[in-house]
Amino acid sequence: MRTILKLDKDAPDKELEFELAFLRRLSRRQRFEMTVQPATQLPIPPHFDPAHAAQWSYYPNILELAATAEEWRRRHDVTPASSDKLDVHLVLIDLQKDFCFPEGTLYVGGRSGTGAIDDNVRLSKFIYRELRNITNISTTLDSHLAYQIFFPWFFVDRDGQTLRPHTVITTEMIRGDQVRPNPAIVSWLPVPSYAWLVKQTLYYCEELERTGKYTLYLWPPHCILGSEGHALAGVIYEARMFHSFVRLAQSWVEAKGANPLTENYSVLRPEVQLSFNGDPLAQKNTDFIRRILQADSVIIAGQAASHCVRSSVLDLLDEINATNPELVDKVVILRDCMSAVAVPDDQGGFLSDFTPDAEAALSRFQEAGMHVVDSTTPLEQWAWLKR
Repeated sequence: MRTILKLDKDAPDKELEFELAFLRRLSRRQRFEMTVQPATQLPIPPHFDPAHAAQWSYYPNILELAATAEEWRRRHDVTPASSDKLDVHLVLIDLQKDFCFPEGTLYVGGRSGTGAIDDNVRLSKFIYRELRNITNISTTLDSHLAYQIFFPWFFVDRDGQTLRPHTVITTEMIRGDQVRPNPAIVSWLPVPSYAWLVKQTLYYCEELERTGKYTLYLWPPHCILGSEGHALAGVIYEARMFHSFVRLAQSWVEAKGANPLTENYSVLRPEVQLSFNGDPLAQKNTDFIRRILQADSVIIAGQAASHCVRSSVLDLLDEINATNPELVDKVVILRDCMSAVAVPDDQGGFLSDFTPDAEAALSRFQEAGMHVVDSTTPLEQWAWLKR
């Protein structure tokens, strides 16, 4: 143990002014905690304000952030990520405004109602504290267009009326002609005919039900490319870019979800990869799979625990089992930095509550040999992370 920050009376006036300004912004509790942190952890930088996690409009000044990061690197003698002995790769899944705020179209509030907001406070602090230890951060972005197979207006009922969000579509509903793809959208879809689209939609639902992961669920519009809701939540963007500037590391992004004929909950692969006649429909993200399997540790957090996080980790587990089952020991899931989808019904209950799915998934991952931890547990205490 050692004291992370101390005043240097012999430092140049500018440096001393920076240190004093930093200390003034800290509470007594924060100052105490800084003196007992492990040597590799860093204090929370003074620009971080947890209240920003609840503010849809908050975004940092990127030029000021870059300048602060350079000073932070020098003050705390932080080395470039390229010099790390271990490649610790943090994967942030879909921490976008539509998921992270009540103003968003698909807010992941969890059962508490403040799920994603609280998660982002904890996750930001984790990134700042473990800045020395995190080599790379990859941010996934759910990226959609207006008409896709999981949006209501992709379908019509037997009367030709558009369906509503939160409708569940089964194979029996399609076979019984209760719902069908909207004929008006065929002209610009990458399909040869409307008959082909009907067959493919039925096959798609059959494949979802066969794998047992999901039934086709029609979501409200979310993360539409070009919309404000597609952007990262401000505190996450801030923490991610601060890491990039301090560690001299690239700010990696993995976009997913623009194929109109398949869902893409997982960043690693779409839910269905083939069409009903065996032709390719979509492909796995082989480059990203290779990159994270090569890392010494893969840390996963984000939204939602019941869907995109769950699917990404399930697919990662499949890739590990197919490559080298011993690699499962490298995967770490921050359980307090993710929440499940729980859609309120305005009567004190939930229209849909996927919390049990998220809890079952975490148990499965732990049983498989992955590590499920709280973000407050220092990396130095991760016994499985060989240094």
